[in-house]
Amino acid sequence: MEPPHSRQSPGLQPAYRGYNQMPWIRNHVWRLDPDTFYFQFHNLLYANGRNCSYICYRVERRKHRSYVAFDWGVFHNQVNAGTRCHTELHFLTWFCKMKLHPDECYHITWYMSWSPCVKCAKQVANFLARYRNVKLSIFAARLYYFQDMAYRQGLLGLSQQGARVDIMSYREFKYCWKKFVDSQRRRFKPWKKLDINYQRLVAELDDILGTVGPAHPSEAELCQEGGPQRRNTMNLLRETLFKHQFGNQPRVPPPHYRRKTYLCYQLKQRDDSTLDRGCFRNKKQRHAEIRFIDKINSLNLDPRQSYKIICYITWSPCPQCASELVNFIRGKDHLNLQIFASRLYFHWKKPFQKGLQQLQAAGISVAVMTHTEFEDCWEQFVDNQSRPFQPWEKLQQYSASITRRLQRILMAPT
Repeated sequence: MEPPHSRQSPGLQPAYRGYNQMPWIRNHVWRLDPDTFYFQFHNLLYANGRNCSYICYRVERRKHRSYVAFDWGVFHNQVNAGTRCHTELHFLTWFCKMKLHPDECYHITWYMSWSPCVKCAKQVANFLARYRNVKLSIFAARLYYFQDMAYRQGLLGLSQQGARVDIMSYREFKYCWKKFVDSQRRRFKPWKKLDINYQRLVAELDDILGTVGPAHPSEAELCQEGGPQRRNTMNLLRETLFKHQFGNQPRVPPPHYRRKTYLCYQLKQRDDSTLDRGCFRNKKQRHAEIRFIDKINSLNLDPRQSYKIICYITWSPCPQCASELVNFIRGKDHLNLQIFASRLYFHWKKPFQKGLQQLQAAGISVAVMTHTEFEDCWEQFVDNQSRPFQPWEKLQQYSASITRRLQRILMAPT
């Protein structure tokens, strides 16, 4: 028999399990009916009439060296005594009371119909700051008020606190259909423009997050007594952004998007150990190369030591940035700067060719990214979820073509 208050939740079907014995807990464990899922999780850029928020959740607990799923279900907005309790806070209240244990390590995954609002994003970020033994991955079907600066800052704050924030793709929709929907064994049928809307939402989220989210703490950090003492705040590129922006195809593959400048750097000591690394992208009036120079200068490196800096960049430097890089490296004999570009920026224009020649004349190594560099960039700077690098079609062919073009520029008389 269903609990009496279940009638307040249209579109939800019960999916009880043996360990859920308390009636008030059962209210939180449901399967969605197919119509509700298709309507509430439709990944429109702008959606009307969808005032409810749903979270399909999966909770995994660390056992030995891996995570094992031990709970799943659906939460939704509830109104009690005229006050709306947002889905995210509803989940956290339940999780803290019924599941959370300080000696356990957890990985929570949310598949959300809407991304969190400002207040919920702040509360969830505070939760992650307090409970360092919890990792959170968020996949949103849609972005809530993504043009409002306060909402954008809320998502950025979540990412900076360690949450993985991403957009639901066909893979996530299909998984939710199979796991959380009373589908009667029917197959998931994607709606029109699912992939196109996904790409558009990814582009919006990339712009909000400034390309990335922070690296998760290591498993050892998560499970040490008292939780991790220090989070690794090195920003990680999201997989889709890496493939879009670092792709070396001569033309942007559909769906079309704007290619921007991203710079990933590694600062290494003489013994090849990494001293620092990070990612930058162009911002208003400040190109990624200038932000990189400011960062290295701020480190106050010991001139008596030798350092190597490896930069992976989506576009080769413009003439102004090339000049700034030359000025930066001049007189710094203790620095060895290597630049690997995925693509050449306005390579047919004389000022841009001259900029590349000036870099080489100043002792800066300028080369084109090959499979080796793309793979290293993937491993060092991408939130790759431990997946190996998968090259796109004709990567080596495009790389060889760009390399020949660069060599002609560098060997031409100045």
